[in-house]
Amino acid sequence: MRVSGVVASVTGDVNGDKIPDIVYVTGYRESDVSIIQNMTLGIRDGATGVSVSIPLKENMGYDPTLFLGDFTGYGINDILISIPTGGSGGMTNDYIFSFVNNEARLLFDSEVFNQAYQYEVTYQDNYKVEILSKRNNTRYLIDLSLRDPGYLNEIYDTNGKLRSPVSGWVDPISGLYPIDFAFDDVYEIIAYQQIAGTYHADTLGTIQNRLKWNGYMFVLDYQDLAIYGSQG
Repeated sequence: MRVSGVVASVTGDVNGDKIPDIVYVTGYRESDVSIIQNMTLGIRDGATGVSVSIPLKENMGYDPTLFLGDFTGYGINDILISIPTGGSGGMTNDYIFSFVNNEARLLFDSEVFNQAYQYEVTYQDNYKVEILSKRNNTRYLIDLSLRDPGYLNEIYDTNGKLRSPVSGWVDPISGLYPIDFAFDDVYEIIAYQQIAGTYHADTLGTIQNRLKWNGYMFVLDYQDLAIYGSQG
């Protein structure tokens, strides 16, 4: 049995007329599964009651979240929708729309971001992993020497030399979060990307990209790499 309807909603002025609108996501799912299909973003004008539907390029996933906030500095709420894909690594499909004067404009598309932000993850001798962020030509170095000896022995010999070449990878976005760093009611976004080593669950760290609207698009404002500590 197919069940359809609203799967997420939030209220706020998104067209700039100072009257709260209803922003919602519709979709359907089969009664025996939790995945939602054919998700569509909807906006109901608070002044006129007229509804507009905006198709989403990647429209299948799990319970979506909606956030309203000013990402552009125009003083009007934009719309952030985040859709978990359910895959390993917690990856999401994310979009930010402007709806000023009742005109939908796509400001951010996670697929476009993922294509633009590419990386190389290369194991090196002496228990090191180098991550190259091609977007900004920045290199990071992770020290693996505190990892479990059994893990290290599979990759390195007793002298810390690689037994054979090993590469990892960086996942697409696994979380997109709005943050008002300057406390000026204008939001930047943080895009998290997990770094995988010899297999997907072998998480080495997380790339954290802070993106800021420059008047035309979201651009990289700051990037760093977070690693996990070892106990003991």
